[in-house]
Order: sequence, then C-alpha cells, then structure tokens
Amino acid sequence: MLTPRRNPDTGNGSKDANERPKSRNFADLRQLARYLSPYKLQVAGALVALVVAAGTVLGLGAGLRALVDEGLSQGDTTLLDHALIALLGIVVLLACASYGRFFLVSWIGERVVADLRRDVFSRVLVQPPAFFETVRTGEVLSRLTTDTSVLQTVVGSSLSMALRNVLLLIGGTVMLAVTSPKLTGIVFLLVPVVMVPIIVFGRRVRRMSRLSQDRIADVGHRIDETLNGMATVQAFAQEQAESKRFAGAVEDAFEVAVQRIRARAMLTGTVILLVFGGISGVLWMGGHDVLSGRISGGDLAAFVFYAVVVAGSVGAISEVYGDLQRAAGAAERLVELLNAQPAIAAPADPVELPGPAPGAVAMAKVRFAYPAHPETAILDDFELQVAPGETVALVGPSGAGKSTVFRLLLRLYDPEQGTVSVDGVDVRRARVDALRGRLALVPQEPVMFGTSVADNIRYGRPEASDGEVRAAAEAAFALEFIEKLPDGFATFVGERGIRLSTGQRQRIAIARAILRDSPILLLDEATSALDAESEQMVQKALDVLMTGRTTLVIAHRLATVLKADRIVVVDGGRIVASGTHQELVAEGGLYARLAELQFDAGREALAAQSDTADA
Repeated sequence: MLTPRRNPDTGNGSKDANERPKSRNFADLRQLARYLSPYKLQVAGALVALVVAAGTVLGLGAGLRALVDEGLSQGDTTLLDHALIALLGIVVLLACASYGRFFLVSWIGERVVADLRRDVFSRVLVQPPAFFETVRTGEVLSRLTTDTSVLQTVVGSSLSMALRNVLLLIGGTVMLAVTSPKLTGIVFLLVPVVMVPIIVFGRRVRRMSRLSQDRIADVGHRIDETLNGMATVQAFAQEQAESKRFAGAVEDAFEVAVQRIRARAMLTGTVILLVFGGISGVLWMGGHDVLSGRISGGDLAAFVFYAVVVAGSVGAISEVYGDLQRAAGAAERLVELLNAQPAIAAPADPVELPGPAPGAVAMAKVRFAYPAHPETAILDDFELQVAPGETVALVGPSGAGKSTVFRLLLRLYDPEQGTVSVDGVDVRRARVDALRGRLALVPQEPVMFGTSVADNIRYGRPEASDGEVRAAAEAAFALEFIEKLPDGFATFVGERGIRLSTGQRQRIAIARAILRDSPILLLDEATSALDAESEQMVQKALDVLMTGRTTLVIAHRLATVLKADRIVVVDGGRIVASGTHQELVAEGGLYARLAELQFDAGREALAAQSDTADA
C-alpha cells in the first residue's frame, strides 16, 4: 500500500506529508532495468554504436596531432592532405555511429516507458477501492505521465550520454597520460575539487526533484477534482475560487521547480568553473613545455583536445547525475505502484463455482469496517440468506450498511469476520473474475465511458454482437431514444455520458446488465434520481431484467420494493426485521415508521398538486 498523503490545502504539515522517505541509492532504477531485458539486441546495437562513437572522438585527437606535427609544422602539403582525409573519415564514422546510437537509444527509451506505463496501469486496475481511500487519482495520473516521462528522458537520452561520457573520460584520461604524464598528474589533482560540488549539489537536486514531482501531482489532483465537479463548481459560482486554488497549486509547483533548477544550475556552473579554470592553468604550463622543447606543438594540441574531452565529459556526467537523481525519485514512485499488492488477492487454489449457476447468496456472522475507519463496524454479526430466483429488498436509513453488502458480494472488500458465499462457495476461495461474472450491478449513478452508446452497452459483454447489443437495448426500453440520437448506436455519449439524460444513462446501464446475463442482479438505488416518467420506463426495464434472476434491491423509495418477495430491514449494521410489506407494517417498528413517513409525504404532495390544479 502506498503511503497516505494529506491534501496540501489542509494547512500546516502538508509539506512534510508530501515528502516521502528518500532512498539514497539507485536501487529502484536497477529494479526497473528488467524492462530492458526483452530488447537485448537493440541494447547491444546501441552499446556498439556508443563505443564506436566514443572511439572516433578519441581518434580525432590523434588526427589533430598528425595534422599539426606532420602537416603544418613540416610544410608538406601531401602529408597535410592525407591527415585531413583521415580526419574527415573519422568524422564520417563518428556521424554514422552517433546516428545509430541516438536512434537505438531513443527507441529503447520509448519502448521501455510504454511497457512501464502498461504494467503500472494494469497494477492500478487490480487495486480494490480501499487503495484509493489513501491514494489520490491525480497522483496516480502524475506517476503514469510525468514520472514515466522523466524515465523516458533518462533511458532514451541521459543514460547513453552518461555511458558515452564515461568512455570518453576513461579513454581521454589514458590519452592524456600517454601525451604528457606531468600535465596529466596536475589534471588529476583537480578531480577531488570537482567531485565535491557534484556530491553536495546532487543530493539537493534529487531532494528537490522528488518534491517537485509531488507538487505536480497536486496540480493534477486539482485539475481532476475540479473537472469532475464542474457542474457543481459552476452551479455555486465558484469558478474564481477554484481558479485561485489552482493558481496556488501551480505557484507551489513553480516555486519548488525554481529551487530544483537553481540547485542544478549551481551544480553545472560550479563544475564548469572549476574544470575549465583548471584547464586554463594546465594550458599555461603546457605552453611553457612547448617553448622549452619538452613536448611538440602537436602534443600540446592533442593534450588540449583530450583535456577538453575529459572536462566536457566530467561536466556532462555531473549534469546527467542530476537527471539520474531526478529519475531515481520518479522510479521510487513508480516502483511503489508496481510493488503495491492488492488487498483482494486471488486464492492460490481456487474453488470452481457450481454450474449451471443457481444464484444463491448467503452471509453468515459478517463483521466489517472500512479501512479508513477501522474502529467503526458498518456490519456487525450480519446474517442474510437469499434463495435462487428470490427478490430481496434491503431498506433502512443511510449508513445502515446496505451498499456495503453489495461491495462484499462483489469482493471489493473482504469481511473481518464471518463468510460471504455465492452458490455455496466462500467468495474468498473463488476466482475473482468467475465470482464477478455471476453478478450484474446497476448502480444509482451508472458510469458512462466517453465512447459510443453501443460500446457502453457492450461493456457488459465485450464479445457481444451488434444484434445482441440491440436486443439488450430493446429489452431495457432504450431502443426508442437511441434510434433518435444523431448516429444511433454509434452516437458519442460525451465524457461520463454528459450528452444523455439521467434516465437514458440508467437504461443504458440496465441494457449493459441485461447483456451480461448474470444470474444474480444487484440494484443499488437504480431509480432514486429519476423523475416520475423516467422512473416508470426504468422500472419496466428492471422488471424485464429481474425475471428469472436472484435480485437484491437497495431502495429508499419504499414504493419500488413492494413487489419484492421479501423485505429486509437493516439498521446499525444488523438485520432488525424481515418479511413482506404488509407483515412489516403490521409488525410496527422501523419499517412501519419509514413507510408512514414516505406514504404520508406522497399523499401530501398529491394533495398539494390537486389544490394547485383546482386553483
């Protein structure tokens, strides 16, 4: 499970909450290195191109020495031509090797990130709802986009640059020692001076990079939350307030980014100053050696070239080190998701559900509390048996535990005590996909995906034919309005089905459940948000859907459960009464009070409408 995070808008302490424990090595990056293993051929090709490119750069120094000593110094045009031709050949080879290195390394970077995004998203999909009680959607989005982009930069660019510059540093150092051991010794005295700022500023860069990524996640969370609630934002005229909150989150991200940039710029500037300042001193000493005849002009030219190569390599490595520090922070966040184990796990030796499916449901001595509030039991010693084909309605006040019954049946959560079984098999011992295949849910607020009407219905059974989709829509009394849409079944429903009315979305959800053809039906307040006309159409569709199926119905409107074979009254996480409508009303108690309140309110509303009409 990921570390819970506090909302940055809650005040004091948010900064500390957003700074997770930092690892001081690149272990997480090494763990992600396994994504390179399927592409060994491309990696090998990139390494060959890398070595050739580094070797040709070092070869330029030898060509430069020959050009100065054999061509320019001796005044021989033939030697000069040969030296220039050799130098040109080296340049062409360098260009070809650089092309191969850039293409292969960039391809590997894009491929690895695509694989990583796929695996992280797949891991997120199997997490139960409890996971998202502590992990914000905006943060997951940030990890899938921003953090993977950071890794793409490292794998597709920075890593090859680091390897290339390490080779140039080693090769250049060897060539420096061969050219002038004395000057090389002086250069090495400067190395510890250069490494100190790399280590000091590098740690700060990594720390600020991790915090910067967290602040970007805050921005993503703010965007996601506001866009999802856009209708509410506009209804309460909170556009300016939300704009200010978003601007605050953006400024926080900017301020942290500036601190990261300042630390990285200081690192690069300090290294360049120390390296090239040292080279200037070495050049002064080398010039005196040429004048005294201890080395040739070609040797000095080659030494200068190699010194520039070595200095450039050290500077590049320091910059790449900053990228690696940043990538280590991104890798840590991604590895958290990759390693997150779902609380709802498939059994090692699953029990097969019996077939054909009877559709029996049972809950025995169930106790359950949500992970966010473990001290508060939502269900306590809960007992329920539903026979195949029976329609059972769950009624009771809000918070009584009715929806929790559905979540336990779907195995979105597991009970702390007791057993939940479907067709005689404990849901914890069955395959999750097989279990959920026996259940069809019609929620109070059906989820619509940003695609066509047909695809939204087909979500219940992706392999269904167009004819089966049409038949399901007709059974759900949705065909009439679908055929009036601009493109019929191919009509785009908009983000979250915004182009459809509430009743239309509900009937598409029912068509989806009809197409799924599961033996057990779960109806969670399926008509509570509808007007009278829409409710009548949806109720007709539900009557079709419920035929021949075991059905559990949650409803606050008691009029919608009068046809149930049995009504179960839930209060305080327990069943307090059970029977038909007439039996429960005659018995008195909670159900009788609820029925009296609702039906009296209904009669008063009808009377008021009648008085208005008479007036």
